[in-house]
Amino acid sequence: MPALDSLFEALKFDHLAAPCDALLEQAAKKDLGYRELLAEALSCEWQGRQHKGAQVRLAQARLPWLKTLEPFDFSFQPSIDRKGVRELSALGFVGRAENVVLLGPPGVGKTHLAIGLAVKAAEVGHRVLLLTLEQLMGKLKRASQENRLERQLQQLTYPKVLILDEIGYLPLSRQDASLLFRLVARRYEKASLIVTSNKSFVDWGDIFSDAVLATAILERLLHPSTTINVKGESYRLKSKRKAGMLSAPATEEDGKAAAG
Repeated sequence: MPALDSLFEALKFDHLAAPCDALLEQAAKKDLGYRELLAEALSCEWQGRQHKGAQVRLAQARLPWLKTLEPFDFSFQPSIDRKGVRELSALGFVGRAENVVLLGPPGVGKTHLAIGLAVKAAEVGHRVLLLTLEQLMGKLKRASQENRLERQLQQLTYPKVLILDEIGYLPLSRQDASLLFRLVARRYEKASLIVTSNKSFVDWGDIFSDAVLATAILERLLHPSTTINVKGESYRLKSKRKAGMLSAPATEEDGKAAAG
């Protein structure tokens, strides 16, 4: 009969070999039956594989940092619908190939929320990828110049969740907007987009230098989708204000007093 370690190696049970003795010892203490012991052992291997797979997917996701939803400070941004975020965290939108749009000024937590959703998606087995709009356009324009645009667009349909971060910070030419439209259309009702933008939808015509293209992009992005508007002060400005580096923001009462 082959040695146990050889069987682990042959079966590629990489996560069961190390804790095997401890599992057997615990099983003896708990007086587990054979089926219960087998379930414990296979569960240990499965959890190890899931964790390793999630780590690989997160490494491939190009996230600028790892942030989960749990530490998000909803008290600082009370405008956010907690129930809506909680429903999104169940990842039903991924299964339905729906999109998520996060709107709001810089620094209010849009990217944190997007990354938190991406981390959850990676943990349950979905492939995810984050690109700023600038990074995306660089990829698409290079691919177009090198006559491999179709292949690049196809590659960008593989992630079940694709985050497009920072739409609205830089204007796009009509040609660039056309490339973005092709990507959005390619993923439409096939895989989810999470988009962050500092501009309201009425300003997207200016961003894309073409109102017709902007409308076409929005139609495919918003149907079906969940939109979350984040209002409030930047986290970064808040920390500087606490340190005394900035004055307190003007209030409506201050404005009335000045007018009087």
